[in-house]
Amino acid sequence: MDIHTLSQLLMAPADPARAREIGQMGYMQWLAGLPGGACYAAEARRALCAAQPFAASDPAVAEVCRVLRASLGGPTVALGLALPAPRRRGGAGERRRAL
Repeated sequence: MDIHTLSQLLMAPADPARAREIGQMGYMQWLAGLPGGACYAAEARRALCAAQPFAASDPAVAEVCRVLRASLGGPTVALGLALPAPRRRGGAGERRRAL
């Protein structure tokens, strides 16, 4: 897992539903950043090792770890990834309150 994606996940909110959305988007961002000729299994194990220490304290990172483990385990199955449904999240007022 690259440091940029991991740091974005660590700044994610703790709400379980939102953490799941952000974790899945983090996985997709990591996957899109892999080089074309990379070995998926090796890269996924490397990302899991990098993210695992943060999984207990951060729900978004825990979701990425869950997806990585599911992608590495057993027979090939659909991972059930989804982009978040579009909705307003508070705009400028919410961003100011977050600071």
